[in-house]
This record gives sequence, structure tokens and C-alpha cells, in this order.
Amino acid sequence: MVNRNLLREFDVDDREILEQIEASLGGPVEEKLPAAYLEKDQGFEPGQVVIGTVRRVTDQEVIVDIGYKSEGVIPIEEWRDEAQGKIVPPKEGDQINVMIEAIEEPAGVISLSYRRARRIQEWKNFLEVHKPGDVVGGKVVRKVKGGLLVNVGVPAFLPASQVDIRRPADVADYIGQEIRCKILKIDESRRNIVVSRRQLLEEEREERRRRLLEELQPGQIRKGVVKSITDFGAFIDLGGMDGLLHITDMSWGRVQDPREIVQEGQELEVVVLSVDKDKQRIAVGLKQKTPSPWTNIEEKYPVGSKHVGEVVNITPYGAFVKLEPGVEGLVHISEMSWTRRINHPSEILSVGDKVQVAVLGINKEKQEISLGMRQCQPNPWDAVPEKYPVGAVVTGTVRSLTNSGAFVELEEGIDGFVHINDISWVKKITHPSEVLQKGDKVTCVVLGVDYERKRIQLGMKQLATDPWETDIPSRYQPGTIIVGRVTKLTNFGAFVELEPGLEGLLHVTELADHRVESPEEVVRVGDIVEVKVLSVDPTERKIRLSKKRAQWGKGEEEGLGEPPARSRRELKGGTGESASSQLFNLPSQKRAEKSSESPKGS
Repeated sequence: MVNRNLLREFDVDDREILEQIEASLGGPVEEKLPAAYLEKDQGFEPGQVVIGTVRRVTDQEVIVDIGYKSEGVIPIEEWRDEAQGKIVPPKEGDQINVMIEAIEEPAGVISLSYRRARRIQEWKNFLEVHKPGDVVGGKVVRKVKGGLLVNVGVPAFLPASQVDIRRPADVADYIGQEIRCKILKIDESRRNIVVSRRQLLEEEREERRRRLLEELQPGQIRKGVVKSITDFGAFIDLGGMDGLLHITDMSWGRVQDPREIVQEGQELEVVVLSVDKDKQRIAVGLKQKTPSPWTNIEEKYPVGSKHVGEVVNITPYGAFVKLEPGVEGLVHISEMSWTRRINHPSEILSVGDKVQVAVLGINKEKQEISLGMRQCQPNPWDAVPEKYPVGAVVTGTVRSLTNSGAFVELEEGIDGFVHINDISWVKKITHPSEVLQKGDKVTCVVLGVDYERKRIQLGMKQLATDPWETDIPSRYQPGTIIVGRVTKLTNFGAFVELEPGLEGLLHVTELADHRVESPEEVVRVGDIVEVKVLSVDPTERKIRLSKKRAQWGKGEEEGLGEPPARSRRELKGGTGESASSQLFNLPSQKRAEKSSESPKGS
């Protein structure tokens, strides 16, 4: 049926006139009029897509005839091909689809859009063959807010979080690339499509991982690419899954930094060491491609053999020496020198030093070798029994003092020990520091040599005859009166020095005739006193003294008189000599008393 627009085209208002026209045409108007007029008969409404004919093309616009009473004008910019980055205009006479955007009556101006009609058609074509979950390919067109715009036949939005498995620093790097994505969502009402490249990559990676885990077997040699490097090793991309190349599996030798062996992006062959399908972990090795240097270790380095190696590491307990790449042995600090006292290996060794070592032991299972440095040098203790025989007189330097004695260095690394009881025959020593100081030169007698324990026993007092076995009992017979100096006070009495190194005990009961609670009531340290020898015990090395029994007044009653004036004057301290020399150079006043004449209580 011909509509009113068709009647207006012929300037007629009445149906009867239209019938006259049909009579003159010789048939129905629909059969006799051109196709353009048939479109007019269907009506024109905004949003409608119709076929038009290109009438003219200029630099700025394209004129299109859709059969309306006026032609539409479309900006030539709508023919810009974003993929090619240029405008591809139509040619005159081309039949194209356009969308009616607006009709302005009664002027009859019509607004058309080629781009919107094309997008409607593209959208319709896309929906006919695609749905959410499908994989599509396209070119990244440009960067938009929050992600990228991808042309997959229609514009699709690729969020920045879905660009890759790891979010890239700048998504703009993907502009111009052809990519494959998975459709996440289609909004028909808003003509919006959201796609994800990341989800597709993850699914593809998971599939490759599954296939790889099925294929891998320990012992296989696989090609891979170094993906990343850490302090403990490197991750190797085996094509769908990463394998860990631990630092200890990179080389048979010592590796301080994995970057000494591999670099990121490097392609290399590795040996599959283990596959854990449950935890999806793969361990690979590089050194396993070559035979282990420990295979015939006993043949190359038999126990007792000597070799030259390089110090590669130093610890507080020793040094590691490399014999060859992959073979290192430990020189314990105790095996570095026969005689030298080493507190830390760095005192004699540095990393990189070449040293001669002897093989002491091999543990092939643990891949350990015990080495020694001193075994490559003569042992000075081998000559000690001949060099320091028992009875030999030697000279050394006091190296250190202990509560029980002093260590005397006879030569570098060879020490002897002087026990506190072997320092003096007569002097009571509570600590060696009373007689010796570190650095003193001393002369000793060798008392014994223990080769197994590496010890030499020395004595100082053995240089002289034991006075307790010779003259002390004869010089200090009971009843003898002698002058001495108080050296020490105790709660039970006082010690009196009778001569250098010789002391006697003055018991508190022998200080005075009356009861004495404390020795300080009668004497003080440094006092010069006259005492009487009560007894001498050579076995216990003790001399008992008495002050109350050595009173000079009794000498007058007995007709012996007082000591000479010279003696009293020297006791008070003369000139020219020290107090000790004055004390021990005095003429002894000896008075033998009969036991019957002894004071009461003796």
C-alpha cells in the first residue's frame, strides 16, 4: 500500500488522483515506481537502518540518498578505519547501510550516520556467533580509563587487571598488539563487552602445567629459560611450569651467588631431579649433567696423601680448602699448627691463599674430607724427649699464670708447667703471682715429659737442695730464740718470717701469758718479734714458735743478760740496707734451755 509520503512526492492529496496515476502507469505504483520510492512507502523513523546510495564524496562529507525528499549528509570522518589509522571513503554509487538519527519536519532535513549503522550491524553479527566464555582475537586500539580498548569485531573493554597474569607497569605497551582474550560479559542493552586476557593465559598455563606434569620424569633432560633469580637459586620456565634450580645444584663447586652461573632470560638444559604432582613442584639440577667429582674420591685423594689447595672460606672453627671444583675439605683449627696457639684461622690464613694439606679422612656418603696443615710440617714434639730430658736445666718466659701454677714458654709452641708447689721449698705460696709475673725470665728443671698429652712438667725449687732435709732442722732446733717479722695474721695466730721464704706459726696461745682473743691485740703485720722455736717438723714442713717463751727479761734472771745493743738497734731499722736484709743478717741469739728450766706450760 502506498503511504502518504508517496502521495506527497507526486503532489496529490486524494486517493482518487492516485488511482488515476496508476491507470496512466498501466499498473500498481509499487510495480511501476523505482526502488527508492518503495522505501519511501515503508516510512522513515529515527533509529531506523536503511539502504542508501552514495551520490557525492568530498573532503569533508559524503552525500547519501535514501529515497527521502532530501539527501543526508554524513561527515567523512565516520569512514576512519581505526585499525589502519586512516579514512577509507566510499565511492559514488556505492550502496551502504545508514541509520536515521533525526528527521526535522516540515523542512524535511534528515540526519544520517554511517558509523552507527555499521556498529549496529557489527554488534548483530557478533552476537550471532559469540557468547560469554568464547575466545576471541583482536587488536589493541587505544588506552582508556581503567584499561584498554580492543577491537574484536566490535569494541571490547579489557580491564588493566586482566591484561596479564602479573599486572604490567604500563598497559599502553600493548597498544597495536594482536591479542587473544576470553569474553567475560556481554551487555546487550548497553552494547558493552568485557574481555580478559589474563584468564585465558591462566587457563592455558594450567593446561600446559597438567600436560607437563604428566610428561616429566626424574632423570629427563629438559630445555628451559631462566625466569627469575633469587639468593637461594633460580626458577626455570620449563614450558608451562617453573622448576627450582637450587644454588647447591648449579655446580659441584662452591657457588656464592646464582648469578655467577645463570642469567635471566638464558636458555639452558637441566636435569629433572624430582616431580611432586600433588604440590606441583619440580626440582631441577645443572651440575647433574656432569659426573660427580666424588665418584672416585678415595682413589684421587687417599688418606695420608698431600695436595695443594685454595682457601675458599674461613670460619671460627677452621678453613675450607678447595682441592678441585666441587671437592672441598675442612682444615680444623686444631690441625693448622703443631705448636702455635691459634684463636682464629684468619690469624694465619686468608681467602685465596694456596696451602699444602694432608688428607686425614674421607666420608664419601656425606661428601666430607678432613684435612690437616700441620701434618705437612715436622712435629717439634718429636724432638722434645731428646731436647728436654728429665733433669735438664732450661730457661723460659712466663706466658700465663693460673691458680695452680705458671706456664713457661721454652720455645714457640712448646710450654712447660711449673706447679705452685714446685716454686719454692720453704715459702708458702697461695698464688703464683706472689713470686712470678707474666713475661719474667725463669730457670727451671725438667721434672717430666708427657709426649701423648704434649706436656712438660717443670720445677723451680729443684734448682736448689731442699733445706728441710739439710740445714733447717739443725739451724732451728727447739729452744732456739730467733728474731722474725710478722707477715700474716689469722684467727688462730700469726705467721713469722724467720728468713727469706721460711715462715713459722706463732699460735694465738703462744703470743702472751694472758688469754688473747685476737692476734691483733699483741702483734701487727710488719712487727719485728723475738720468738722461741718450739718444734720443727721436716715432714709437714712446719715450725712452731712462741713469743711468750722468748722474753728477754728471763735472760737476766738466768744470768745471760740482754741481747747486745747493736742487735736491738738493727731490729729498729738501720741505714744502708733494707729492712729484710737487716732482719736476716742479725746475729742469732740462741739459748739452749733445758726442758726442766722451760716456763710453765711449754
